[in-house]
Amino acid sequence: MLIYYQISFAFMIGLLVTSCYVIWNLTKKTELLETWVENFTRMIQKVQDELEVIDAKGSFESDDETGAIFGQIKETVKQLESYKGEEQ
Repeated sequence: MLIYYQISFAFMIGLLVTSCYVIWNLTKKTELLETWVENFTRMIQKVQDELEVIDAKGSFESDDETGAIFGQIKETVKQLESYKGEEQ
């Protein structure tokens, strides 16, 4: 009967070690993903700020061909902002 307890104990220790590794691994991956999302969010905001500085006078938007392309760039940045989880 003692052998069954030892086998059960060894099995439970194995499960505990495996569970701890899985939790540690998933936490590490989650933190990496959170860092990536934060960097991506900052990059989107930086691009949006730079576009506003570039066209502070409205000269790009007023030109027909350039304005169309500039408008498409601004629309693309707005679409990327939706990935941040915040609507503006």
